[in-house]
Amino acid sequence: MTVEPAKKVRSVPDGLRAIPGSIWALGFVSLFADISSEMIHSLLPVFLVSVLGASTLTVGLIEGIAEATALITKLFSGALSDYLGRRKLLAALGYGLAAFTKPLFPLAPSVAWVATARFIDRIGKGIRGAPRDALVGDIAPPHLRGACYGLRQSLDTVGAVAGPLMATLLMGLTLNSFRTVFWIAVVPAFLALALMIFVKEPETVGTAGKPRSPIRGADVWKMGAAYWWLVSIAAVLTLARFSEAFLVLRAHNIGLPVAFVPLVMVVMNAVYASSAYPAGRLSDRMDRRLVLAAGFVALIGSDIVLALATGVWEVIAGAALWGLHMGLTQGLIAALVADTTPASRRGTAFGVLNLVSGIAMLIASFLAGWLWYHYGPQATFYAGAGFTTVALIGFMIPSEARRRMSDS
Repeated sequence: MTVEPAKKVRSVPDGLRAIPGSIWALGFVSLFADISSEMIHSLLPVFLVSVLGASTLTVGLIEGIAEATALITKLFSGALSDYLGRRKLLAALGYGLAAFTKPLFPLAPSVAWVATARFIDRIGKGIRGAPRDALVGDIAPPHLRGACYGLRQSLDTVGAVAGPLMATLLMGLTLNSFRTVFWIAVVPAFLALALMIFVKEPETVGTAGKPRSPIRGADVWKMGAAYWWLVSIAAVLTLARFSEAFLVLRAHNIGLPVAFVPLVMVVMNAVYASSAYPAGRLSDRMDRRLVLAAGFVALIGSDIVLALATGVWEVIAGAALWGLHMGLTQGLIAALVADTTPASRRGTAFGVLNLVSGIAMLIASFLAGWLWYHYGPQATFYAGAGFTTVALIGFMIPSEARRRMSDS
């Protein structure tokens, strides 16, 4: 009697090892792009006011136009990526445009020059945003979709932490030479662009070659009830979150020295970066909506802590809870969009989501500023907690749209 040798069992990659290489590449592209952007943007308002003589009103106008430009561009670039079926091309174009714009900042002799550079830079961000998010959905295995979005978001946020820290360090080493720091920021921007060669795009999922307009209203409305329900919840949640600039203002309002105020954003982004991937991976193993609901609760807690804060440590705790909320929600919302939309319209779906969320952010920031001015910082954060509670209730109420999303 012969005994057959035991068959070798091939181990199945798990955790980070199971994430496709192209997702890792996109994550590091985002990391280096964010380092470059945050090195410049964390110093740009002070550079405009103290070096170029701009007013704070001018700074606000430049930022408003820049962000509005990015929002509009995201809608069109997402739809175009569906039409062409070439998401990587558009993402690389966006990163390339941002990289080649970066030298304009250290060369800027006037406010108008900076405004132009900021405008072009935001066009680049708008071009790459929706196609990149849709590309992650195309590449990610369905059972790892939450982990893939979480990983990319974590690496992106690591860049958001590293950028301001590097800018602070370099300002000390260069004796506050803004232009030197801006020149150094050019390097990671081109590293991000170079890393795009390691991203492998799957077979075309768009509608390339069909004789129709890239953007059609019918395609948008055919997204389905589950998608539009998700967009509505995301919009209300964005109303609750408003601009993170109010975290910095609260820290300054509570008495934190100006030199240490950026540390609030560092704490927020550090918690965000460390929680996004675990949250995404957890959402692959259980109902994504439960993880997302926990993010809503974290934001309510953050708003209450910030409203009641009487010292620096309470503000730091509120910022940490804010970062936890971001880690528990941002990657998961992207994963849910990918879950509820067909691949052929995924770019359009992300474009519409970004546009609606961006408009909600502009309204929220204006409302938060108005409440702060008339009723104080407590009113701003209590209003944020109220909007988040409304979003949470709407998110948890059973509906046909919710059942469709669960089925998909």
